Amino acid sequence: MGERYDQPAMLAAAPTRSRAAAFVALTKPRIIELLLVSTVPAMIVAADGLPPLWLIVATVAGGTLSAGGANALNMYIDRDIDAEMDRTANRPLVTGEITPKEGLWFAIGIEAIAVIFLAVVVNLLAAALALAACLFYVFVYTIWLKRTSQQNIVIGGAAGAAPALIGWAAVTNSLGWAPWIMFAIVFLWTPPHFWALAIRYSGDYAQASVPMLPSVVGHRKTAQQILIYSVLVFIATMILWPVAKLGLIYGVSAIVIGLWFIYGAVDLLREQDEAAVDKKAIRYFAFSITHLTVVFAAMAIDTLVL
Repeated sequence: MGERYDQPAMLAAAPTRSRAAAFVALTKPRIIELLLVSTVPAMIVAADGLPPLWLIVATVAGGTLSAGGANALNMYIDRDIDAEMDRTANRPLVTGEITPKEGLWFAIGIEAIAVIFLAVVVNLLAAALALAACLFYVFVYTIWLKRTSQQNIVIGGAAGAAPALIGWAAVTNSLGWAPWIMFAIVFLWTPPHFWALAIRYSGDYAQASVPMLPSVVGHRKTAQQILIYSVLVFIATMILWPVAKLGLIYGVSAIVIGLWFIYGAVDLLREQDEAAVDKKAIRYFAFSITHLTVVFAAMAIDTLVL
C-alpha cells in the first residue's frame, strides 16, 4: 500500500477536525446508522412486542462498536485506494489526522470490546454473529473481493445484513426462518443501494483500479442488475410477511415502498443522458435508504400495534 499520505507533512496539513472527531469518523457513523436500522425491528418481531429496554440498549451499543471496529479496519486496509478517490480523500487515515498504527489499534480495540460486551451482557450467539460479520467484512470483502471481483458488493453485503440476525439472536438466543429472511432482504438490497452510488462515482473507482460494477460494465448494465435485485428484494419482503406472521401494516407498506423501489430502478435503466443518469442514481441511492427504513419500521410497528 502507498504510504505517501503517512508522512509528518501530512499531519501538519491535516484539517482542524478534533482528534476525537477523527476517530469517530474512522468508524463511518453514517453507515453504522444504516446497519442498525434492522437491529431493533428484528428484536421487536422476535419478542412479539417490545423487548426489555436494557437489552435493546446493550444490543445496539454492542452492534455499534462492532460495526465501528469493522469499518475502521476497512479504512486502515483501504487507505491507499481512499487516497486516490475524491469521495474518500478526506478520510482521517488519508489526511494524516490519525496514523495507520493508531487506526489499527483503535479498530482492534473497539471490536474486541464489542464482542466481549455482547458475550457477557447479551449472549454468546449475538457476540459470535457480530464477530463473524466483522471478519467477513474485513477478510472476504475488503481484502479479497473488493480489489478483485466486480461482484464484490454482492457477496460482501452479507456483513451488512448481519444486524438483523444479531438483533433476533439477542432476544431468543437462537435463529429461525424469519431472521434469515430479514438477512436476505438486506443482503439483496445492498447491491442496488451501493451500485447506485457507484454509478455516480464510477470514475473514482476506475482511477483507484477498484472493479466496482459500474466502472467495469458501464451504467446501463449496472442499472439492469439494479432492477433485477430490486425485484428480488420485493420478493423477499413478501416472503417475510407470512413467515413472520406480520399484518396489513407491514404488508401494505412493503408493497407500496417495494413497487416504488422497482419503479426507481426502471426509471434509472431508461435514462440515456449521462448527466441525468448520475442525478437519478444518487436519487435512487437516497431512496434506497428510505426503502429499507420503511420496511423494517413497518414490521416493528405492525408487531407493536397488532
